[in-house]
Amino acid sequence: MRVILVCALLSPLSLSHACPKECSCNSNTKVVDCRGRGLYDIPRRLHPDTQELYLQDNRIRGLGSMAFREIPLVRILDLSNNSITSISPTALLGLRTLQRLSLAHNSLRELDKRLLGPIRSLSHLDVSHNSLWGLPSAMGDSLRNLSHLGLAHNRLTRLDRSLLEALTRLESLTLQGNVWRCDCQLIGLKLWLETYLFKGGVVDEVLCSQPEEMKDRDLQKVPYQLFHACMTTSYHYLFANIHHLESERLLRGHTHGNHAHPSSHALHVPMAIGEGFGGGGGGGGGATECEPKQKHRPVNLRHAIATVIITGVVCGIVCLMMLAAAVYGCAYAAIMAKYQRELKKNEELAAAQAADHATADEKEPLENAIA
Repeated sequence: MRVILVCALLSPLSLSHACPKECSCNSNTKVVDCRGRGLYDIPRRLHPDTQELYLQDNRIRGLGSMAFREIPLVRILDLSNNSITSISPTALLGLRTLQRLSLAHNSLRELDKRLLGPIRSLSHLDVSHNSLWGLPSAMGDSLRNLSHLGLAHNRLTRLDRSLLEALTRLESLTLQGNVWRCDCQLIGLKLWLETYLFKGGVVDEVLCSQPEEMKDRDLQKVPYQLFHACMTTSYHYLFANIHHLESERLLRGHTHGNHAHPSSHALHVPMAIGEGFGGGGGGGGGATECEPKQKHRPVNLRHAIATVIITGVVCGIVCLMMLAAAVYGCAYAAIMAKYQRELKKNEELAAAQAADHATADEKEPLENAIA
């Protein structure tokens, strides 16, 4: 009787965490598979130990606040190929162990900067095949451990470089299929890509969509001279490059304390200048005043400092060599002068002795004759 009573009391608890009828569950691997079940919402009564949840190929249209509060230990969450148009800023609240998140093939237009705030372990993020216009720069703090980022096939025209510089562990990045506007606003991305590829990162192509004369050209292969036309003065470009290198140095030095990234207007050339690129349409005031100037090349702050140091060292060595040569010359001249004086003195002494011998020889026959 007691056994029956205990079972009766425990049965509601076991049923509350049973596998949802719309899904298939594996208690050993703690995987819940709800793919292609025509779901319009997140299934309920998920087991709290669930570590992988697959919800792709459904009809989910939105994610409400704390949508996954029942599964705080989930590591992999796949919501790809749904109809998601909106996500609450607190939809992922409590998922502190989430490592992989896929929101690909949905209809997202924006991501709230608070969406990934509490998540620090995220390593894979895929938001490709959406309608995103951009990513908030403040999201970079939540993506510092990210190794793979998918941004392909959205409506991105630019990316804030402060966001990219926060991705210090990024290994691969997909950017193709966006509507990149290759003007002055994209110099920051070009500079970052060069450094990223130099470090061994993997990225696909970034094809320009605008302006028309740059269409279908790979941003990585576009020479810097083509960006020069939209700059009123060269110091904008130099400042952008120097700031990029300085930020990279700070990130490598692990100064995560009070280090803050400058705003986008400090990183890039002003928008009014960018609009005058290519001499097209309105806003051409800045471009018309541009005069042909000397071609600019990327400035490397470290190389410049190293060049100054090496030049100083070489100049110092040359000065030391010149000083040594002068000392050697003076010493040699002094020795030679002393040698010449002694030689002359010896010659005079020898001449005097020879004269004395000659006088003595002359006197001896005379004395013999007198005797």
